[in-house]
Amino acid sequence: MNFKSNNSNNSGGQKEIRRQQTTTQQIIAENVKHLIEQLEQGKSEALTAYLSAMARFHNYSFGNILSIAHHRPDATHVAGIRTWNELGRYVKKGQKGIPILAPMIGSKRQPTEEPVEQTDKPKPMLIGFRVVYVFDVAQTEGSELPEPPTVSGEVGAYHERLVELVQQQGIELEYNERIAPAQGVSYGGKIALLPGQSKAEEFSTLAHELGHEMLHRAERRTLTTKTVRETEAESIAFIVGRAVGLNTGSASADYISLYHGNAELLTESLAVIQQASATILDALFAEVAEPLAQAS
Repeated sequence: MNFKSNNSNNSGGQKEIRRQQTTTQQIIAENVKHLIEQLEQGKSEALTAYLSAMARFHNYSFGNILSIAHHRPDATHVAGIRTWNELGRYVKKGQKGIPILAPMIGSKRQPTEEPVEQTDKPKPMLIGFRVVYVFDVAQTEGSELPEPPTVSGEVGAYHERLVELVQQQGIELEYNERIAPAQGVSYGGKIALLPGQSKAEEFSTLAHELGHEMLHRAERRTLTTKTVRETEAESIAFIVGRAVGLNTGSASADYISLYHGNAELLTESLAVIQQASATILDALFAEVAEPLAQAS
């Protein structure tokens, strides 16, 4: 009887995990579909909003970034009601929340696991995800928030941190006039930059070439076209530059044409862009305290 019960519990747990995975995939698919529809209607600002969200919310998962950009393209800081209340701010009446997936942490033993002692407690573990709602700061009112550090068009210490990250990745960095008119070139294990660029230009160029090093020096290089690789690298430079306060303009309006409306390819591309840019931004902001507690 106990053996059958354990199998039943395992089966139920596996079904729940599969259901939650399906829900996550559906949310991502719906948001990518919305992006494609916007771009095919000529609304190129939709892509700019999605990539800008990656810059602002690099600590969030890919699916949650897509949801934030879809439901609130101009969002700058999001949090749940409880977090806003702790910060002395309150959600305005009539505001609709932004749905995201939040992890559920529980203490569940394996069916055959027995505690060694009566006082033993099972270790906390991820048991699934649930939909929660967050609100942008513009949807709240109350106490003023502390101003986050800004760059205002100057890269400041972020330039040195980006150079350090390149070196930590085992990538050689050199300055070479012979690469002109190119501003930067990625050779696979080595990046060459054109001398004489401003700090902001050099930062953006280095982020672009680092994107190539992270994404296009393995199997993905043979699976993508040069145009796709350049667009992905430029998207990473856009996200990283926007995150540190540079005026990076708008994203490419022709992005969707590279994928001929193929949602699967677009999803894959956006996912690797988000992962690479998040890795870079985590390194750049490692010593900078987050102004707001993240809700997920």
